[in-house]
Parts: sequence; C-alpha cells; structure tokens
Amino acid sequence: MFKKNPAMRTLMAGTTTPRQETNMNPLNTLRCTRLTAAMALAWAAAPIATSAQTLSEVVVTANREAQRSFDAPAAIQGIGRETIEAAGPQVNLSEAINRIPGVTVLNRQNYAQDLQLSIRGSGSRAPFGIRGARLIVDGIPATMPDGQGQASTISLPSAERIEVLRGPLAQLYGNSSAGVLQVFTADGPERPELRTSVDLGSDGLRRYGLQAAGQSGALNYVVDVSDFQTDGWRVNSAAERQHLNAKLRWAFSEQTRLTLVANVFDQPVSGDPLGLTREQFEADPRQAVANSTLYQAGKDVSQSQLGLVLDHRVDAASSLTARVYAGQRDLDNRLSIPLFVQTAPTAAGGIVQLDRSYSGAGLRYTRRIPAGEGQVQLSAGLDLDRMSEQRRGYINNFGVQGDLKRDEDDSVNSAGLYTQADWAINEDWSAVAGLRLNRVDFRVKDHFINGTNPDDSGEVDFSATNPVLGITRHLSADTNVYANVGRGFETPTLTEIAYTADGSGPNLSLRSARSTHMELGLKTKLAEGHRLDVALFRINTSDEIVVASSSGGRTIYTNAGSTRRSGLELAYSGQLAPEWRTHVALSTLSAKFADAFASSSGATVAKGNRIPGTVDRALFAELAWQPRAVPGMTAALELVHQGGMAVDDLNSDRTEAATLFNLRLGFEQKLGAWKLRESLRLDNVADKAYIGSVIANDGNRRFFEPAPGRQWGLGLSATYTF
Repeated sequence: MFKKNPAMRTLMAGTTTPRQETNMNPLNTLRCTRLTAAMALAWAAAPIATSAQTLSEVVVTANREAQRSFDAPAAIQGIGRETIEAAGPQVNLSEAINRIPGVTVLNRQNYAQDLQLSIRGSGSRAPFGIRGARLIVDGIPATMPDGQGQASTISLPSAERIEVLRGPLAQLYGNSSAGVLQVFTADGPERPELRTSVDLGSDGLRRYGLQAAGQSGALNYVVDVSDFQTDGWRVNSAAERQHLNAKLRWAFSEQTRLTLVANVFDQPVSGDPLGLTREQFEADPRQAVANSTLYQAGKDVSQSQLGLVLDHRVDAASSLTARVYAGQRDLDNRLSIPLFVQTAPTAAGGIVQLDRSYSGAGLRYTRRIPAGEGQVQLSAGLDLDRMSEQRRGYINNFGVQGDLKRDEDDSVNSAGLYTQADWAINEDWSAVAGLRLNRVDFRVKDHFINGTNPDDSGEVDFSATNPVLGITRHLSADTNVYANVGRGFETPTLTEIAYTADGSGPNLSLRSARSTHMELGLKTKLAEGHRLDVALFRINTSDEIVVASSSGGRTIYTNAGSTRRSGLELAYSGQLAPEWRTHVALSTLSAKFADAFASSSGATVAKGNRIPGTVDRALFAELAWQPRAVPGMTAALELVHQGGMAVDDLNSDRTEAATLFNLRLGFEQKLGAWKLRESLRLDNVADKAYIGSVIANDGNRRFFEPAPGRQWGLGLSATYTF
C-alpha cells in the first residue's frame, strides 16, 4: 500500500525516537516528519547523500519538516559536507552553490560588497548584500525584516548542509522570498573530535581554522573559529575576517531539545576596487579606479548574534517549536563620492556609519490528523522581527572622517502569520496549500535639520496576503509530477530607500513589488543511482524595484512597470560506474521588462529589454573519479558556464558568456585516532579573462567587475578523535 506516494507512507509511519533513528537506512528518515527546520538534522540522523544518491537526501525547507528531497513538491536541492569541503577554502557560498540550478552566485572579488546571489533572476539588482531570497541559519533568520541579508556571516567550515528552495512555496517564508537558502551547522559526533585546518591559495589567500565537536551526556556541541585573509586579486581588494560559530544542543528528554546558536563575525579590512569601464577592463582587469584608492573605498563591519530554538514533541501527532534571537551589527563604509558632491547642502556625505540592533521571535505548531484515505499535516506559525539602526553620514575627506552630514534613526518591524497544509490524499495524489499574512513597517526619524536641509522624517507601511496552492501526481514510486502557484511581495529595504534623486532624505515613495509565481516540475529515478529533476517556472511582477542610478557606491532606486521571468532548471546526478559519478545543473532564464518606462536619464527603456544583472543561462557539470586502487582519493573535472548579462535597463552593453574548467584532487587517510585530508584545486585552468558580475545602471559606465584568472588552492586538515 502507498507504494506510489512516499509522502503517504511518511504520514502513516508515525515517529521514532532519535536513538532509534541513528541506525536507520536513508529511506527510514521519512519517519521524522514532525521535526522542525532548526532541529531536523539532530533528529534525522540518517546520513546526507552524495550527489549520486540524492534520492534519499533529507531536506526540510519545503514544509519546514524533514523529508526526502524527492518527496518535496517543489524545486529544492541541497549540498552536503563533502561537497562544501571539496569546493574550495570554505569562505564564500559561490564556491559550492553553483551546482544547484536556478541559483546564480557571482563572486565579484569584492569583500566590501559581498556576493551577488540571485534566485530565478530575483535579487540581481543588489549592489551589495542579498536581495530576493530569505537566508536562514540553524532556524534563525539571516535576512533582516526589510528583506536584505548578508552571506558573509555564514560559517561554511562548520556547515553540514546547504539547501535551496525555489518557487511558490518559498512565498510562505515572507517578504522577498523568490527562494529560501538554509544552512545547517553540523552536529557533534558521539566521540569528541578536535580538527585543525589550513587553506592557502592565490593572491595571499590563507585561512586557519580550529573546531571542537562532540557529545557529552545530554550536551551536543560544535564550536568553530577561523581566520581568513587575502591580499586581493585587484588593487584595493584586500580583506581580513575572523569568525566564531557555535551550536550547543541540550536534550532534556526524548521529547524536548533546546539549541543555542552563537555567531560572531568581524571584518576589519575589506577594500572596494569599484567597477571598471569596458576600456579599463580590457586594458587591465586587476586595476582599481583612481577614486577607489583616493577615498580609501571599503568597509569595516562586525556582527554578533545569539539565538535559542526550543523543540518540543507534544505527543505522537503534534510538535511545537519556539525561537528567539538578537544581534548587533556595526558598519563603517567609506564611499568614493567626489568631495564637491559630498559638500552639497542636502548631500549625505561619503562615509556611512550604521549601528544596528535586531531581534525576533517565532512560534510554530504542527499536527497530523486523519483525512479520508490518508492524513493531513497542518502547521501554523507566527514570525515577529525587528531592526533599528542609527544611520550617520560624514564627509569622506580622502579616507579621513569629516563633518556630520546625516543623522537619523531608522526602524523596521515585520510580522507574519502563516499556515500550511500538506495532504497525502491517496496512493496517486497529494496536495499542499498555504497562506501567509505579512506586514512590514518602516520608520525614519531625521535629526539633521538646518536651513538648507529640511526634516526628512517619515514612515511607510506595507502589507500583503500571499496564498500558495500545489498538487502532486505520484506516477510511480520513482516518478513525481507537481504544479504550484503562489503570490509574493517584496518591500524596498532601508538601503534602497536611503537616497532620493535630489540627495535629501529617504525615498519613502518606493512601492513594494507584487509577484505571481508558477511552477511545473518532474522528479524521476531513471535507474538505480540516477536521479533527474526538471522544473519550468514563470514569475510575473508588477512595480518591480529597479536601480535608477548608481555612482560612487551610492545607489538610487525606483519602481518600473511589470517584468516577466521564465526559465528551465535541470539537475541530474548519476553513478556511471563504481568509480565514476557525474552531476549536472542547468539553468536558463528569460528576464525582461514587460512595459516600457522612462529611465533616470530620460531615455525610454523598451519593452522586452533584459533586466540587468540577470544571467541568461548557467551550467555546472562535474565528472568525479574515486579509484578503488587508491582508497581515499578523489579527482574531478568541473565545467562552469556563465551566460551573458545586460549592464543597464537600456541594454547598452552586455557581458560575454564564459566557460571555465576547474580541476580538483583530494586524499584522505586514517591513522589510528587521526584522520588527515589534503586537497588541491586549480580553478579557471585556461586562465580565461571574463567579467564576473556587473553593477547595474552605473552612472559612470563602470559596470564591470572582473573575475580572477587562474587560481590555485591547497587545503590541509587533521582531525583527532578522543
């Protein structure tokens, strides 16, 4: 019974204790359906599969419960610890995330601006930080209530798994969720371990790490510290970063667990080389424009955060999860704005200082109830998040802080109420339905008021109701077809309302973007060890938030008309032979303006123009070899293809497509209580010159951020088990 519909078997299976789950095979991880996103890895102890075994890979984002990715009625893939380690020095998400279709992560070689991460073309406009996606780490939001997140604070050396959900179901996570990226810190092993690691690479890259992990009675712990430095590939792109990530979990009983997550991040050095014109890129891609060094463009940022997640199993059919968190972020950002522009009466200066506090709480209840031939898993939750910051602007007198030019207090409050029902109808059908009510309030209190600079205080509120509906047809135990539709919305962020075209005060006239997401997908096991996922999507958006102009690190935004995004995503993993496996991730994207509108220069942006910063196609392909004759050895050839991008709304220029080849080699040895690992990577083997990312609508036509040429990396680690 229920051979076609694994979700039905999941709901009927009931629950086992964490101790019993430890010895289960991967299929039995289906039984842990009532675990929360924050605790899923702790209670679903089956191993995370490699790329050739993704049929049994455990994910939690689609319905906030542990389930096989194959059973999830949405486009969702994950990568495990082995892949994260093999992909590079574990500094940037861009190292490994390119093997997930639908996700574009452009490493701009600029630690002052962070990565450019885009899911299905959403968020491509962001000059820094992450837009259009929700980031969650161990159940704690890494996206602020205004919709902007930072990927740099994610600790990859202690991450066990990263998963990405795209499409309509992501709308149930709230503001700005074209997708959801979740990171899960590893659990400590039963026997305590101490691990040291060193990564070395091109351009003075070095990362040193130390990690302690284990189990002591009811306490499970992971504490990871790392120090990263680089001289930078371009002029004025050096960076330093120190990171602490800790996860402590207490099992008070088999029904109740409490997890404490602490993260401390400090980046005292990060230069900003800015973008280049096409002529500058072709002359010397490693250069920085003169104003970058003249004004010492870059930033100093630190962040500390503490979170608690309580998971309680009420009875055999229901569970309750509660979370609270709080954090502090301080930023000192030096912009390269010419001095004569900074001194204008209504200008905000060239140094931005932010002192931000943020906090939040969440509550979620889940229960299974019988319904017809099967059961329904019902969940309801409440999210409350708040941030407040003091924003100061000062004259940047060639790197020296000058007179005060801006002084205001900003705050954002976000509230979301959601419910979701997952119904295993019968052997052939299952369905999902959800609804989220959202409200986001912005407040600005201006303290810098004089005869030439008026009181720019103000407030604006946004609200939205986002429904989601989906249906899945289980054609067989090895093939599922699903269709989803949902509504979403995206507010402007505090950064996006920070400036107006005339330079005075916040841009509170920006409207939120509203979107309709549609998705049709297929998941099938072609043969033993071979899995194929295909998804087609379309996103229609009104009042799209776009870049009006960008210059000297300051970006002004406006609302355009409608946009249309559509594309294909394909992921294939296969065990070709006992020693050979492959993984392919293909994405295509058509992202265009559906209406003509006037640009900031007065020129008309034509209907059908491409949205700048969106990559029209992307391909990752890997062929990996694990020879039996050399135990512990892995070698792989990677192909990475990045399509072209338009640089502005007028599509006056675009980047060329680029195809890169990477090589990697890894070894592992076990010597008594020691486990040793060595890895060697060679990226961009052919030393191809190409543009990694673009700064959309840059006013000086410095659109282009060059990517590095050939890069090498060496990684060493030693783990001692007590």
